[in-house]
Amino acid sequence: MKVLLASNIHPAAIEMLKEKVEVVEAAGASFEELIELISDADGVMVRSKPKLTKDVLKHAKHLKVIGRAGVGVDNIDLDYATKRGVIVVNAPEASTTTVAEHAFGMILGLARKIPQAVANVKSGRWDKKKFMGTELRGKTLGVVGLGRIGSRVAEMGRAFGMDIIAYDPYLSQETAQKRGIELHNLDDVLKKADFVTLHLPRTEKTAGLIGSHAFKIMKDTAYLVNCARGGIVDETALKEALSKGEIAGAALDVFEAEPPADPSILDFDSLIATPHLGASTVEAQENASVTTARDILAVLSGEAPKNPVNMPVFAPDVMERLNPYMGLCENMGKFAIQLTSGRVESVEVVYCGSLRDLKEKDLLTKTVLKSLLSPILLNTINIVNSELIARERGIKVIQGEREDAEDYLSMIILTVKSDEASLELKGVVLGGMHQKIVGIDGYSLEIVPSGNILLVKNEDRPGIIGSIATTLGRHGINIGSMQAGRKKLGDTQIMALTMDQEISEEALTSLSLVDGVLSVKAAKN
Repeated sequence: MKVLLASNIHPAAIEMLKEKVEVVEAAGASFEELIELISDADGVMVRSKPKLTKDVLKHAKHLKVIGRAGVGVDNIDLDYATKRGVIVVNAPEASTTTVAEHAFGMILGLARKIPQAVANVKSGRWDKKKFMGTELRGKTLGVVGLGRIGSRVAEMGRAFGMDIIAYDPYLSQETAQKRGIELHNLDDVLKKADFVTLHLPRTEKTAGLIGSHAFKIMKDTAYLVNCARGGIVDETALKEALSKGEIAGAALDVFEAEPPADPSILDFDSLIATPHLGASTVEAQENASVTTARDILAVLSGEAPKNPVNMPVFAPDVMERLNPYMGLCENMGKFAIQLTSGRVESVEVVYCGSLRDLKEKDLLTKTVLKSLLSPILLNTINIVNSELIARERGIKVIQGEREDAEDYLSMIILTVKSDEASLELKGVVLGGMHQKIVGIDGYSLEIVPSGNILLVKNEDRPGIIGSIATTLGRHGINIGSMQAGRKKLGDTQIMALTMDQEISEEALTSLSLVDGVLSVKAAKN
């Protein structure tokens, strides 16, 4: 067995691997060298570089496992690895304490102006009065994202006598209360917190999440800390907020481009910055490498890894049978979470007709949960741990069976309940490969769950459909297809429209103002 180390790996992990397998160290290898070295490797370990794209992985004839000595797997073509039956593992918990400590160090640095005071003294000055600080005790810490790292920061804040409030749409109120944390919506956290610390991945939903609106509603005495991902904070808006005094200061460990594309953001005395040091401790680097090495050896020995990122590997005939339904579950989960408002409290998946006897129903349920939770948890959730993470966050998971599949041979019914509303989706696979949503909240209609989808609830009366189409046209949005359903004449009608373009917030607002429209929601699959 041969394991290729394509990045600099901690010596403790190298020694562990060498006891069991042949090790090839090739940090800094060129693309040509990498594809040659990976051709006969059984395993490969990387950090954030190099990129293991399809063009690299297609040369790996014997590859069984890829190990990422860290959390993010952006540099690995996960879909291609999965199709090839290659298990990908990572080390999601290795840097939890390290990043949390760095974030809290930033909080202390802001509160007491430590970096600025150090620079002042080293320059030969002694401007003591210039660096009046503030105590943390009695202040409110707003944590945005209560995963492993955010929860650890909250614990640290509590130890300093801070009041903890948080925003996390995937954590139940009951679970938060057990941790002594008050859950609020994002705007309330931003308005009330003296210190706001971010602990969430960068996704389409979180990119630019903290922008002009956020800074305008934050206290002018508040501080912002980002040790999560670059791009979550709109850096242009942050510069403006600091120049206008809309917030008291900020601490950034991450930037959209690193080093910052616009270094003028570093000119503000009220901003402190570090060069992406969150996970940079001796302990975290060793833990990540050793944890990953242990899982690589487990896979090569035919054992189950502790931290798999992609799906388990099944026999080809099983995968051929499951693939269409796994795709349906993935798309139903994506569709549902975009249409669900409020905090998710329960997820029920019912398998109807021929699916009720399927042995792998648990795998399909976990696929739904992974898809539902991925927008916020991203790299820390996978098909193996999704149910455990859902339950840890206080989400009730129910799996059921039903003999009746209505007019179909089989059907999956997904019900997501939040603290604000409930959503029911019915999905089928037709002809062994065509996925369709055939019911939403009791309304019958057929939607292919892909592309840009608009869901409109409206009064069932003449003229409304035309008004909706006209409004979309005014915003330059072309309708690809439209399905309408109602339960009885004159009752509320539901329309599902597919669009050729992504639906802007401005267009959604215009649609919500159309006379007779009751609600408008957009989804992108």
